[in-house]
Amino acid sequence: MKEKFGDSINNKVYEHRVLKRMSQKELADAVGVSKQTIFVMEKNNYSPSLVLAFRIADFFNVDVKEIFTYVKGSDKNEN
Repeated sequence: MKEKFGDSINNKVYEHRVLKRMSQKELADAVGVSKQTIFVMEKNNYSPSLVLAFRIADFFNVDVKEIFTYVKGSDKNEN
């Protein structure tokens, strides 16, 4: 059985938020999540749902790929 390990989603939420001179709370309120969600997302400890990713990109008026990047991990084969 082939499984994927180590895949992740990197983001530039922090960079976009700072450019807009917004607090984490302001961004959280604007996209309908908690401040804690924004905090852990900026630390790359949380990958948002597709809906939230698109909501954030829409808020910043950019393509979702400008903020979120898929990083493929290594493949591991198990028998």
